[in-house]
Amino acid sequence: MNTLRNFYYLRAIVAFAWVAIVFAAAKAPPLVAGTLLVIYPAWDAIANVIDARRSGGLAANPGQRFNALTSIITAVAMAVAFTLRGNEGGVLVFGVWALLAGLFQLAVGIRRRKLGGQAFMMISGAQSALAGVHFVFKAFDNAPSVAQIAPYAAFGGFYFLLSALWLTFRKSPRPVTVA
Repeated sequence: MNTLRNFYYLRAIVAFAWVAIVFAAAKAPPLVAGTLLVIYPAWDAIANVIDARRSGGLAANPGQRFNALTSIITAVAMAVAFTLRGNEGGVLVFGVWALLAGLFQLAVGIRRRKLGGQAFMMISGAQSALAGVHFVFKAFDNAPSVAQIAPYAAFGGFYFLLSALWLTFRKSPRPVTVA
């Protein structure tokens, strides 16, 4: 359980760091924005592999396996889309990924619900899926900048932090004593 808790803290820290870097680089050239868009799903792929390995491997965790694969494909597709279509292409790919990653996260949260702290992961997954749909539609209208996407990552970090705190401060079940 401590491993999952520590992993959730790591996910929160990385999400908040990414958001800080995005805001610090808000006036940077488009190449920086594209790179930041690629880094986020690439990190998600790495994180899902780490998490799956710590909880029985990729074969035992199909949600994380598919999420990692989707995130790897997304990172590559993001680089191509941003190169060919600029911010609109990047936001479109990001939106599709957020939708899929959110659904996978929701499934993993449901599967782990007895471990505790998973309600936040389920809410985060559902919110990610909805944000993904929003980003897809916005990509065809007035695509948001990377700085406008950053709150998505901030909310994800917030939910990971809440789950980590839940696992840190929850009361352990009392041992049953027989008199």
